[in-house]
Amino acid sequence: MPENQPDCRECQHYYITHDARFPYGCRAMNFKSRRLPVQEVLAASGARCFLFQTKPAAPRASV
Repeated sequence: MPENQPDCRECQHYYITHDARFPYGCRAMNFKSRRLPVQEVLAASGARCFLFQTKPAAPRASV
């Protein structure tokens, strides 16, 4: 995967499907795949994913 591609694991649209045949999913593009969604997008369009959105920071637990 090229360096300039976003990391799906850091995207708020990425999810694990728990489907052994298609374990990775993208909610923004509404699909599941065997490869990371960013790899599917690159293979299909030749362009980087334009729907990537960084996950919001997790709230910190108060002590």
